[in-house]
Order: sequence, then structure tokens, then C-alpha cells
Amino acid sequence: QVQLVESGGESVQAGGSLRLSCAVYGDLYSFYCMGWFRQAPGKEREGVAEIYRGGGSTDYADSVKGRFTISQDNAEITVYLQMNNLKPEDTAMYYCAADLSGPCAVLAGGVMNYWGKGTLVTISS
Repeated sequence: QVQLVESGGESVQAGGSLRLSCAVYGDLYSFYCMGWFRQAPGKEREGVAEIYRGGGSTDYADSVKGRFTISQDNAEITVYLQMNNLKPEDTAMYYCAADLSGPCAVLAGGVMNYWGKGTLVTISS
């Protein structure tokens, strides 16, 4: 059984930073990739960042490129999302997800195999 648990969401002012964490309980090593999604009120869910288990390569949505960094700590079985220079439009529920097989479905769209319950990020202007 795999469980993903997000943490780190809070309310901050524009220009600030946050680091989200996704703790994985279960078999991390069977994942092909992991990623972060977000969904703002009244908007569709979007993939914002992905990281590949083999090699650790990363990719980002254009809306967050240069501001967000995804990383993983294999020893602690945690995936992080460092978010800098936050903007009000970054306000959303942020979800961690895992994909068992390629191609990675975070930015390309598709079905992710496991999801966390989300952590709320609110950015005030």
C-alpha cells in the first residue's frame, strides 16, 4: 500500500517562499516519476513540476519555471517543491502524485497512479 502525505502549505505574502514536502509511505522505488499538481478555485488541475526516479531529471510548467524547484531526498523518501517569488496566482491546493510507468504523466497529462490529499497554499498581494 502506497500513501503520499503533503505538508508545508500556508499563507504568505507575494514575493515570499515556501517549501512543500511529500512523504511517501510504501515502495518509493517502483515509481517511474513523481510530481506536483495544483488546482485553484474554479480552475482545472495543472501539473507544475515532475522528477524522474531514475537519474533525477526534472521539468516544469512554463508558469513556474525559474521560480519552483522539485527535488527528492531518497534517504528520507520525500519529494520537495521549493517555491520562490510566489505570486497571488500561485494560490491553489497543491497535490503530490506518483506514476508507476512512463511517459511521465505530470506535465504531459494522463493518469497518475497515486495521489496525496493536498496542502493549501495562499498567496496574498
